[in-house]
Amino acid sequence: MVGTYYGSASPNSDPFVVEGQEVKVGDTLCIIEAMKMMNQIESDKSGRISKILVENGNPVEFDQILFIIE
Repeated sequence: MVGTYYGSASPNSDPFVVEGQEVKVGDTLCIIEAMKMMNQIESDKSGRISKILVENGNPVEFDQILFIIE
């Protein structure tokens, strides 16, 4: 396991993105916690989030696809 996926900044806050949402390059998509450090993951392209492939709190691996952006 490389880290843990979090879709929002805190349990009580809104998610960074939802399916169907338009995003731009640089928009924050999620946070990956690794070795007690919170790393913001930013979009590397513009488009629409068609699918979020992981659930909040789940472990993620290096190079794992987290979102489909069309």
